[in-house]
Amino acid sequence: PTDAPNCVCLNSQTACGELSLRLLGIGLQEGGSELDEVITCAYTYTASASVVCHIGAKLVLIDCQKDSLEMDYDALEAVINEHTKAIIPIDIGGVPCDYDRIFEIVERKKNLFKASNKLQEAIGRVAVVEDAAHAIGASYKEKMIGSIADFTNFSFHAVKNFTTAEGGAMTWNHIEGIDDAELYHQVQLYSLHGQSKDALNKNKPGMWEYDIVGTWYKCNMTDIVAAIGLKQFERYPGMLARRKQIIEKYDKAFKPLGVEVLPHYTDEHISSGHLYIARIPNCDDQKRREIIIKLAEEGISTNVHYKPLPMHTAYKKIGFDIKDYPNAYARYANEITLPLHTCLTDEEVDYIIETFIRVLKEYAN
Repeated sequence: PTDAPNCVCLNSQTACGELSLRLLGIGLQEGGSELDEVITCAYTYTASASVVCHIGAKLVLIDCQKDSLEMDYDALEAVINEHTKAIIPIDIGGVPCDYDRIFEIVERKKNLFKASNKLQEAIGRVAVVEDAAHAIGASYKEKMIGSIADFTNFSFHAVKNFTTAEGGAMTWNHIEGIDDAELYHQVQLYSLHGQSKDALNKNKPGMWEYDIVGTWYKCNMTDIVAAIGLKQFERYPGMLARRKQIIEKYDKAFKPLGVEVLPHYTDEHISSGHLYIARIPNCDDQKRREIIIKLAEEGISTNVHYKPLPMHTAYKKIGFDIKDYPNAYARYANEITLPLHTCLTDEEVDYIIETFIRVLKEYAN
């Protein structure tokens, strides 16, 4: 489902995201500099951004677009400078970002790029490290997500479309002048304590000895989790189709009411249909909270995706202020995520639609 030439599985998308940046040598901890900058969007979950802090680089947050959850591409172009090493675009809800636009920007700004190691030199511009936690099975202009960005990171967490209970995968495209096998081996070292041999190779006759070449991490995927994932592949096309059925039914019911929804299926992209994000017209944060409570009383569990990062304590502490991200706040303040999963029956989908419409009309009055 990715068409990626290279892939390694780890224990989470967060681990994949962090190790992608470490492979790129970004940040003080990996031979880079504390001045190295990585740009992502303020409208996301913390895992998209916290990995930048883990590696000792500078996190740069930009606003989303006024009419979209994608990052503001004009703002992206404006903040790229000689310290920028990577961009982390986020496929929220499984909807792919505008990758043509992103690559056009990094190509236009490549004159500012200053490589600090062999891999950065080979790429020759700001790296695109895609957060595709929601987007396995999605495509952009007939290219599968996983085969577009320099590095792409997927989540197999319990609430994701494709789950192994917990897990993730990193894919990457071939980079001219770089040995893919060496990159794969480096990820293995990062993910298994810097140990030069895994358990299988250590157990071969006479091969017990190993070396620890770095004081790294323990984030490999286990065999049992991998077995769950292999079985999931057999079911996944049907799961994507069922999600599409539910989304199209929701869209038909809610769009006439002025509810703004994610564009899951367009001429340019096909979403994985991970989240059904709905923005309620003429609604503020307080009214949204009341609607969520009312829906819960009716037996419908909803959520909010996402509270922008500058509203969280950790990001306030490092200097971010939600006042600098008006679009992110505006899109957050009236957003509700409705149930979307393949165990929903047609009758349950109809009940959600009927109840949501009734509750919206009650609060509109």
